[in-house]
Amino acid sequence: MSEPRLQSTHAGAPQSSAAARIGRRRRRAARSLLAPLALLAILLGAWELYADAGTASSFVLPAPHEVASSLWNNAGFIAGNLVPTAEEVVLGIALALVLGFALAVLIHFSDTLRRAVYPLAVGSQALPIAVIAPLLVFWWGFGMLPKLAVIVLICFFPVLVTTVDGLGRIERDQLKLLRTLDASRWQAFRFAELPAALPAAISGARIALAVGVIGAYIAESQTITSGAHAGLGHEINADLAVLQTPRAYAAALVLFALAIACFYALTLAERALAPWAAQPGGETP
Repeated sequence: MSEPRLQSTHAGAPQSSAAARIGRRRRRAARSLLAPLALLAILLGAWELYADAGTASSFVLPAPHEVASSLWNNAGFIAGNLVPTAEEVVLGIALALVLGFALAVLIHFSDTLRRAVYPLAVGSQALPIAVIAPLLVFWWGFGMLPKLAVIVLICFFPVLVTTVDGLGRIERDQLKLLRTLDASRWQAFRFAELPAALPAAISGARIALAVGVIGAYIAESQTITSGAHAGLGHEINADLAVLQTPRAYAAALVLFALAIACFYALTLAERALAPWAAQPGGETP
């Protein structure tokens, strides 16, 4: 009679262990959310007090409750402009990741390309977008393509630099070991250099995501757009021009949230692509 009871006890042990792990993860998630939410509440409270004091005009700095009201009343309009901006960010970042990673690999394999491409890549970050934007519109019209070009130009460089550094930091002993096993150059890259560089490449992608959203704003501000919904960047500039400051701040708040969402989406992708690079406990800064 005691044997079935013993088996039942052992069967319930994995379930209780899994439940305990889930509980720990939920507590960690709650703690990780508590600090930024508390800081956000403090900042919003200080902002509200400053705005209510009348130190700055509401045309210059609207109060948070005015921004929230404008966001609620113009939700459909802002959401309509969010769609093209989000598409530009996602596609632009994807193209920037591909370009930055491909150039990094080519530079890693060829010293000649490193000497030729690297200085030009550095110089590209100093190009004023306002100078080249008319040319991009002349080449590719009023659609999405000129905006994607601007986002790629702004975002590919962090991926390039971090990936090149990651590929160059492979331990020499690992390469020697692979040579003793008669590994080809491609096999050494596939099994040693690429896994070692992937965390650095993802770090560069995080930086690119952080600047990608503001890159979309710059692209929409500097290129002409046709259509009813021209994007949040165009909307913010148009609202500021007619003193619709609360709605401009509401659109900026949506851009703020979009950047955070993209950043943490990449964090989830990192856990799938490079789980060995995850921080202890799986926490994200």
